[in-house]
Amino acid sequence: MSNFLKMDLINAIQALKSKGWSKRRIARELQIDRQTVRKYIRAASSSATLSIPDTAPADWLQNHPLSTPGSEGPSDQNHPLSTLGNLEVRTVIERVYAEPTGRPGKCQTYAERIEAKVHLGLTAQRIYQDLVIEVGFKGSYQAVKRFVRRLKESSPTPICRVEVQPAEEAQVDFGSGAPVNQPSGRRRKPWIFRMVLSYSRKAYSEAVWYQTTETFIRCLENAFRYFGGVPKTLNLDNLRAAVSRADWYDPDLNPKLECFCRHYGIALMPCRPRQPEHKGKIERNIGYLKSNALKGRSFLSLAEQNQFLVHWEQSVADVRIHGTTRKQVAALFAEEQPALLPLPRSLFPCFQEAQRTVHRDAHVEVDKAYYHVPPEYIGRTVWARWDGRCVRLFNQRWDQIVMHAKLDAGQFTNARGLGGGQGTLERQQDYWLRRASQMGQPCADWARGLIGQRGPTAIRSLMGLVNLSRKHSLKAINQACAAALSRNLWRLREVRALLDQPTVQPHFQFAQEHPLIRNLAEYGLFIKAQY
Repeated sequence: MSNFLKMDLINAIQALKSKGWSKRRIARELQIDRQTVRKYIRAASSSATLSIPDTAPADWLQNHPLSTPGSEGPSDQNHPLSTLGNLEVRTVIERVYAEPTGRPGKCQTYAERIEAKVHLGLTAQRIYQDLVIEVGFKGSYQAVKRFVRRLKESSPTPICRVEVQPAEEAQVDFGSGAPVNQPSGRRRKPWIFRMVLSYSRKAYSEAVWYQTTETFIRCLENAFRYFGGVPKTLNLDNLRAAVSRADWYDPDLNPKLECFCRHYGIALMPCRPRQPEHKGKIERNIGYLKSNALKGRSFLSLAEQNQFLVHWEQSVADVRIHGTTRKQVAALFAEEQPALLPLPRSLFPCFQEAQRTVHRDAHVEVDKAYYHVPPEYIGRTVWARWDGRCVRLFNQRWDQIVMHAKLDAGQFTNARGLGGGQGTLERQQDYWLRRASQMGQPCADWARGLIGQRGPTAIRSLMGLVNLSRKHSLKAINQACAAALSRNLWRLREVRALLDQPTVQPHFQFAQEHPLIRNLAEYGLFIKAQY
């Protein structure tokens, strides 16, 4: 069996058609098929009767709050549509959705109670729970959910327009940028950071790859430097880089962003979650940027897109007559700029923090680069704090251990070469030759001759020569090197052997007196007696 529209929808179709609406517009507004609209319009043209349901009071149409006095209705008083009187087309549509059809739902009995809870801002789930507890509601949660949705659609929350004084507020948001054609052939879309001064609508835009806290802070800082001052308040949504926990009355802000706001003297005021109208100026500005500046364009790099944005802001956005203020953006900014707060003398030291475990090579990994600490921290946990310029390492008491310049990914601060030092093999060989030369001239001469005889393999012998000073005196080492030079010896083992040989023949003292030794005078008497 075919489906037929209810009489209220049929009357609405005919009423809207008499007001000059197209079939497409009627179908879109009433959310029905266009072929259905065409069928009932054709039926109405061949019919002489158009009925209005008897359920409406006689004066409902004339006294409806949306009626407009003085509007002209159909000229024929006997025409069925003359009953519409001064009622606007929207009143017909509201009537279509407002009139209940079919049997009343279970929520209709508690309509006033539910409406009061909706005005308190309670969710459908909370209202359902309260109804079950308070009145023993037997319906389903989905029924309450549908009823609450209809209530919100029939009575939308009014929105108040907010305008501010010069330098009083700036609004911030991110939007998708134009694609960047990378050398690898990949097309990648960046994010566009945009800040708008609420009074003059002067804006700053910057393309970035990520929405991290450090990136967000640097974008804010660049915007303040671009404006030449700082607004008093900053209105933004609850993005993760700025807000740790969203709360309209008492939000938890990112600690770094709080420090940044104190540094610049600005107050951060996040808007209510899922309420874009609380920052409508930047929402509209993001759409204007995407449709006017970036739509249909692509760039070869992020820097090229940022250069274009700066040029577009100055040549297009700043010189336009704004649709709301009816004044040129640049002219209004000239009035607002002196009211901005002065910039601080220094940039904000933005940083990141994390715990790191020291590896066996006495290095810790920070942002894919490696930084050394004293070897006594091997296996222990340290704190790393880094920014775009340097890396600081702290112990658990937050005493600074060491500070390094920021390295590129994959680099080491204390990497060793083949010779155990830093740099090329030739540089390390020169280092050990200089160390040997500092021990004395014979050592320097033997070291140079060793390099001439053995080339790069001499570096380890030079290291052994320097380490001999731990057991032998410099005088003995120089004497051994001099002896090795005189004998044309170029092995370190031969120098060691010379160090082990005594350099001076020992002199022994003969005992002059001893019980076994007789007096020499007795030997003289003995010889005389024999001869």
